[in-house]
Amino acid sequence: MPSGWSPTSACRYGDAVSERDRLIECLDTQREHALGILEGLSDEELRRPVLPSNWSCLGLVKHLALDVEHYWVRCIVAGESLDFFRENGLENDGAWRVAPEETPEAIFDLYRAEWARSNEILSVTPLDQAPAQIDDWWGDWEVPDVGFIVLHMIEETACHAGHLDVVRELFDGRQWMAFSATGPVETTSAPE
Repeated sequence: MPSGWSPTSACRYGDAVSERDRLIECLDTQREHALGILEGLSDEELRRPVLPSNWSCLGLVKHLALDVEHYWVRCIVAGESLDFFRENGLENDGAWRVAPEETPEAIFDLYRAEWARSNEILSVTPLDQAPAQIDDWWGDWEVPDVGFIVLHMIEETACHAGHLDVVRELFDGRQWMAFSATGPVETTSAPE
């Protein structure tokens, strides 16, 4: 588990004083969770689809890097081209696909790089600022401002971290956070 992580809190808040800082720190906690629960898995385990929907852990991390971080922050908040996805063969759930030559390290590094770039952009963008662009696929879905986008990213990242928790527990019993009758307990390995 990441140092400083507490099983009793989803977000640490540490020295964060502004609403933006607290939201980014909460998002960072979920990002750390998504990568932390995968520590120690083999290449085969990271690539193996476990659930009927056929996604792999690596595919999910790649989705977080591209469909969450890159799309929402670089494209929607900062206004970078949405053509990135078409130009890189990532439309139609392409970010979920992992080529045999893509290594776990490369996908984890991609996620960390997109996460760092997102934080750079978010740290200087007012939460009440409107998105730089909208996407037609949203239809009538209203995305009013950057604060809404950050909350959506926290929700999506936390949801996917939970998916990764389930897969990890199915692989070897490891849990990111477990509860007993007396409250949360930290677990780092399979139960005896």
